[in-house]
Parts: sequence; C-alpha cells; structure tokens
Amino acid sequence: FLQILYPSEVISHNMEKIRVYAPATVANVACGFDIFGFAVNHPGDEVVLVKKSSPGIVIKEITGDEGRLPKAVEKNTAGIAIIKYLEHIGKPDQGFELSLHKDMPLGSGLGSSAASAVAGVFAANELMGKPLSQKELLPFAMEGERVACGSAHADNVGPSLLGGFVIIRSYDPLDIIQIPTPSDLYASIVHPQIEVNTKDARSILEREITLHKTITQMGNVAGLVAGLLLPDYDLIGRSLVDVIIEPARAILIPQFNVVKAAALEAGALGCSISGSGPSLFALSKGKETAERVAAAMAAGFHQVGIGTEEYVSEINQQGPMIR
Repeated sequence: FLQILYPSEVISHNMEKIRVYAPATVANVACGFDIFGFAVNHPGDEVVLVKKSSPGIVIKEITGDEGRLPKAVEKNTAGIAIIKYLEHIGKPDQGFELSLHKDMPLGSGLGSSAASAVAGVFAANELMGKPLSQKELLPFAMEGERVACGSAHADNVGPSLLGGFVIIRSYDPLDIIQIPTPSDLYASIVHPQIEVNTKDARSILEREITLHKTITQMGNVAGLVAGLLLPDYDLIGRSLVDVIIEPARAILIPQFNVVKAAALEAGALGCSISGSGPSLFALSKGKETAERVAAAMAAGFHQVGIGTEEYVSEINQQGPMIR
C-alpha cells in the first residue's frame, strides 16, 4: 500500500540498507595500456552498506580476503571512495556500516580493488537518494585505486562502474567513452594461483618506446576500436596485439607463451594479460569457443602444477547491480 502511495524515488531515498555487486574487469585489453577496459559478469565484489544515525564509517567485516585487507576506512578502497563521495555532496557526517565480500582473488589483475570501490560508492549514492549520476561517481571510485596502488587510474573502475567496453581518452579533463561490443563476443579468463604485484609489473616497463613500436601499437588500438564497432571479429583478432607492455610483463607469468598459444589454437581471436597480471584473458566469438579456450588455457598452467580459476563471460553491459 505504501509503495502505491509514494513514488519510487521517495522509497529509494528512505532506504537504510543495500547490497551491491560490482563486476571484475579486464584492463589494457592487449594494445590499450591504461586506456581500455571491459567488464565481465563474474567474478566480482559485494558490499552491504547500512546507514547509521551516528557519524563515521565503520567497516564491520571483510570476507574472502584471507585477512589481508585493511579495516581502517581511509586505507580501504571502498571506504575512501565513500568518504570522498560524502565530502563532495556536502554530507561528511553521514554514518555507514560497511561489510565487504571479496569474490575474486586479490592481486589477480581483474580489478579487485576497483570493484570494491565501485560497489561502495554506488551503494552510498543509492542510499543517499542518488544525487549523482552513475558516471559522476567515477572520480570517487578512482580515489580507491589511488589508495590501492598509488595511481588514480580509471581503466578498471570505468568499466566496473559503467559496464561494457570503455576508452579512457583523457584524464585531464577526465573523458570516458563507452563503445558497443558485438553480441557474440565472449571473454575467457584464467587466473593462475600465483601473484604479480602491480607496482612490480609497472617498474619493469620501458620508459622510452621506439617510433616503430608506437606506430604499430597505435594501429592496433585503432583497429580494435573499429573491430568492436563494425563489428568485425577478424579485425578484433588482428588488433589484439601488444608490442610494448606484454613482452615485458610476460616474463612475470610462468607458462605465458604456452598458455597463449593454447588459447589461439583452441580458436580464440586473441589472448593477452589482464591488467598487470597474472590473469590472462582471451576473446572469442561464441560461448562454446570461449569455454574451449578457457579449458585449453587452464591446461597450459596445469602442465607445470599451477592451479587455476577459470571464468567465461559475455561483456557485462550493466556494471554494478543491486541484489
């Protein structure tokens, strides 16, 4: 009866508790270092946020992290994102109790810190009556990334928050572009049970790039965007080539060349490192092919006794979801 009398926005504004799931992401997408990213349906992170009558944010519990993540709000990606958001909307004294469930491996290259930040700030915006649009939440989620790795980059938080495939055209000013993807495009993601530190993965990169490599990479970036838009699966495959970042980071991932070759032999359009690794991703046309590719990639790691977790997903077009 009350729901009939009151409009939905009033009901939303009076919400006291919410559960939000934010998806994992693949960043870089081969040739697009720090400028490309896309979201997948799973894995992801879940935040339960409850309004408090007293000021301050309290992290009640964190599960799935093996006790590794900080409960200090200013050092937690979800916590700091909410703090910055509340300051921006002029409600710094609003209190929240936060519970975080990590449903993906830490240090996996799948945007774990980004998903937590996105789930947190999205949940807070919902409970505050949605004063900001989804896209306007991006700078606050980026602050979570700054806490996690020292850099407020958007190639993970962008797709996790907005869904789909995104291009980070510029950081100053921030300019995020969403582009459509083919309906039958699937991602296979394999996470080997090893860990690659993001800072280590950045420290080994070349500081100067030859003109030849730059031109080749620019051609692949343009080709991948065109392939997604047309859509042209063959062009997508030809463009999923990284001549700058992948050669340097591949040495951090055992069996990289074996696993990549297995993915291509199983029918993948292309295969590369997800984010800073150690997860690898492949794109394929069709779910059946993507599942075959995931199994082939996992087998490549299993040859040397490295355990894996595998995920097969369409490109997630929604971003965070209220549960």
